[in-house]
Amino acid sequence: MMSADAVFAWLGGGALLAAVLPRVLSGRPLSLPLVFLLCGIGVYLLPLPLPLPVIDPVDDRVVAEHVTEIVVIISLMGAGLALNRPVGRHRWGATWRLLGVTMPLTFLITALVAWWLLDWPPAAALLLGAVLAPTDPVLAAEVRVGEPTDDEHDEDEARFALTSEAGLNDGLAFPLTYAAVGLAAAAGSGWSAGWIGPWAAQDLAYKCVVGVLGGLLMGRLLGWLFFRARPRALRLSQHREGFVALGATFLSYGVTELAGGYGFLSVFVTACAIRAAERSHGYHNVLHDFMEQVERLLTAAVLFLTGAFIALGGLSALTWQGAVTACVVLLVIRPLSGWAGLLRSSLGSRERWVVAAYGVRGIGSLYYLAYALGQHGFAVPERELWAVVTFTVLASVVLHGITAGPVIARFDRLRDARST
Repeated sequence: MMSADAVFAWLGGGALLAAVLPRVLSGRPLSLPLVFLLCGIGVYLLPLPLPLPVIDPVDDRVVAEHVTEIVVIISLMGAGLALNRPVGRHRWGATWRLLGVTMPLTFLITALVAWWLLDWPPAAALLLGAVLAPTDPVLAAEVRVGEPTDDEHDEDEARFALTSEAGLNDGLAFPLTYAAVGLAAAAGSGWSAGWIGPWAAQDLAYKCVVGVLGGLLMGRLLGWLFFRARPRALRLSQHREGFVALGATFLSYGVTELAGGYGFLSVFVTACAIRAAERSHGYHNVLHDFMEQVERLLTAAVLFLTGAFIALGGLSALTWQGAVTACVVLLVIRPLSGWAGLLRSSLGSRERWVVAAYGVRGIGSLYYLAYALGQHGFAVPERELWAVVTFTVLASVVLHGITAGPVIARFDRLRDARST
């Protein structure tokens, strides 16, 4: 094992890189997640004199689940705090389309491909569709909104749609995952419809409602505490302490989970409700900046560990069918489902293609896989499941990390030229 001194050295170097790289790589065909992923692969392939710890999410499933869980809920709070636009039917029109059309299409078509091409049983096929359904723009900073401002129009449609979609579909992937778990419990490697009724009532309706209501309640209470509490000593916005956002994240998540709802949904809704409490206050920037820094550090660490897992043979169980499935998801299923969801929307043609193409797969997919494998078996070797999902994340980080900077920069130039 590595010595404590070596661990401190690696952590310090990684933290400094996480601070420097976003500025160095800005606008270039390279992203911070891609760099850390490649660093993880490279470090574990080098003949270093000191032994390195073994990274294996299959054997250490519980650790993998909780580490990725923390990263996801922190990114959800950061995404919600960054959105300037008030929630509404028309203001969030593209978001509702992506959630109501694109996400179900991606889930179902991916499951069909896994069932047909990989010859997986229905439950395992549904699981792959569920874990690859949510998007993660954290891994491609160019396609998410920037810092919060007091102008609700200070966001282009493409970035807003991708950020708000990811904030909500990370929570809505839970019912899909439970559908796979329910089918596996009811029918093993076969098919049964007996699980659908309880799933629809409990995992789809009840838990989603509790998640949204829990987020609204926590967000309004925290918004009052931040901006309107009396006496002023309790008004946290006066003290400008960013770590309060971390407390809000964990409180919202924990309380909602204890109530039986989806904590992922609650955290994002809480963040949106805090923004709505006092939309133009500068304290939002303090909260957002703190969460962004924590998110960047944790994301870098998880991507480094993912690279280590790949270098240690994490893809050894990957078949050519699994690799083709991952590529089909990224290059065919998501782009076409995204385009279909945004038909007749207010987005222009270029914006539709940007939103459709940049549905990044990332840490949320790793979390859902680890979580589901702790609930039930799926009649497919766990290492094969991990290999397909990890390869999809790897391919997404490489593809979107290399292309996002140049593509979005050109998109911005064309948009600015049309507006002048």
